[in-house]
Amino acid sequence: MSNNKELRIVFMGTPDFAVTILSKLLEHDYNIVGVITAPDKPAGRGRKLNKSAVKEFAETKNLNILQPTNLKSEAFTKTLKILNANLQIVVAFRMLPKVVWQMPKYGTFNLHASLLPNYRGAAPINWAIINGETKTGVSTFFIDEKIDTGAMILQEEVKIESDENAGSLHDKLMHIGSDLVIKTVNHIENGTVETTPQPEDAISKTAYKLNKDNCKINWEDNINTIYNKIRGLSPYPAAWSKLHNGDDLLDVKIYRAEKEIAIHEFETGLIISTKKEVKVAVKEGYIKILDIKLPGKRTMEVKSLLNGYTFNADAKML
Repeated sequence: MSNNKELRIVFMGTPDFAVTILSKLLEHDYNIVGVITAPDKPAGRGRKLNKSAVKEFAETKNLNILQPTNLKSEAFTKTLKILNANLQIVVAFRMLPKVVWQMPKYGTFNLHASLLPNYRGAAPINWAIINGETKTGVSTFFIDEKIDTGAMILQEEVKIESDENAGSLHDKLMHIGSDLVIKTVNHIENGTVETTPQPEDAISKTAYKLNKDNCKINWEDNINTIYNKIRGLSPYPAAWSKLHNGDDLLDVKIYRAEKEIAIHEFETGLIISTKKEVKVAVKEGYIKILDIKLPGKRTMEVKSLLNGYTFNADAKML
């Protein structure tokens, strides 16, 4: 265990992914002088204020919490200066203004869930799977003016299993990432940190922000593209499709599927259902749906759905 208190660290993050890293820093006895996280947001029918995962955890550890709405505001930058941090660590937060990331003596570094320069942007875990990658990883780098372009410190590679979804990969990268953050902090603390500039001319793949359009399944795509999209968006935000069944036209979410390579003469998108299974005809075979969510219903296994729901003979995914 490290007992060094020369480092005064401000930690910035919001979701569960960041909590694991903050927890690891505390386990290693690092001095966290402040935690910066997103403001509480109203959620649900009662518009009750929801705290970020990082805030909930930081409160249990009695850490000093700041929740600025404007990172450039004078009030916030003054408060940050008073904390007198000499290192800032950012994990799944938001873009920082220069006045903030330039402040500490040893700089501000970020943990990003990809092998940079690939998958810069908002959803690196999802896009690595959607694009059918067989490996990804985590990178630490010093923040600069642009998004995810700063000088790299350390990287760790991770294999993506053929049936892995975004949820399981998220958890794997979270734990490997927390170890990488500790190694990075150790290098900074010991004065042994070395950086590698990211190649400026790198042709890199982008981790675009997920939205309704890019989460929709195109049943004309090849079978692997469809299968990868479903697992790359599961459990969140989930791949979706329009289901045309009789008079109904429903938006359905598909959380889990299998692919079945086969030759058939069915029209693309046609649903073939039995008492036990539901398959969608695609060019090279079928996508067998395992977990699905209909509007207003909970997510359920197809076997359970078929107990009370009937697909017409001409039902289609659009």
